[in-house]
Amino acid sequence: MNDEPASTQTSRPAERYIYNPDTQPDLFDGILSKRIVAFIVDAILIVALMIPAALLVLILGFVTLGIGWLLFPALFAVVALGYVALTMGGPASATIGMRFAGIEMRTWSGQRMFALLAVMHALIFWFSVGLLTPLILLVGLFTARKQLLHDLLLGVVALNSGPLRRTESDRR
Repeated sequence: MNDEPASTQTSRPAERYIYNPDTQPDLFDGILSKRIVAFIVDAILIVALMIPAALLVLILGFVTLGIGWLLFPALFAVVALGYVALTMGGPASATIGMRFAGIEMRTWSGQRMFALLAVMHALIFWFSVGLLTPLILLVGLFTARKQLLHDLLLGVVALNSGPLRRTESDRR
């Protein structure tokens, strides 16, 4: 046992993030360009999902004598947030576009995303880009883990799927 009082013992501060870009650079290689690809794929998928949703609201509007058409203004938000909650908040912790690009999201402690966190991630992204211009996305160029503003605010990180799986299997 150590006879020194606890107040005089020095300890290394705990690392907040489980994923370190200095010791695990392969987790972060090309993340920003992969996120752009994932965003484009997801945007195309959301627009494609809007078509059947709009037809459903159109039919609902006829059935309800026009009252259902009041859902049209909220349709994009409902479809997009539902898509994000079910995909990024699901067991894969990635949207379909993110899976296509080979990236996944994790919390700073290494946990997978959950639906509410995924929805908050999307909402903060939309508000930050809408209020602060898309130039706010340049934050990713200056952070060690290539995190964007909304990632930093929520304590999440985007990682390459292949190296992440190897890291997680090594940990077990």
